[in-house]
Amino acid sequence: MPADFPRARRVGEQIRQELANILWREMKDPRVTGVTITAVEVTHDLEHAKVYFSLLSGDPKAVSQALQRASGYLRTELSHRLRLRIVPRLNFQFDESLERGNRISHLIDQAVEEDKSHHRDDE
Repeated sequence: MPADFPRARRVGEQIRQELANILWREMKDPRVTGVTITAVEVTHDLEHAKVYFSLLSGDPKAVSQALQRASGYLRTELSHRLRLRIVPRLNFQFDESLERGNRISHLIDQAVEEDKSHHRDDE
């Protein structure tokens, strides 16, 4: 998101916080348990919001579909909590950055262990 739109960033952060509360306290759908809202990017005109989420376990595609089906309910709840003339349309996307970071961290740990074993062999 461009740095030129601080209001869009503020609205995105408010949406992230409120969606996290709604999902944690009010959603009854078992498919969305363990969902964490990691980020929300809102367009400068506040019409659309890209909502990134991560999971503790489960199928990201099924969870994304469940969240997309609940987007009307979520927008209604957001409209009650936020002072916005228009609540952005929500588009949910799985945030792969945490998974990718864990994979890279694991590879680094493996490389360090291999390096240690090579240095032990040299001694």
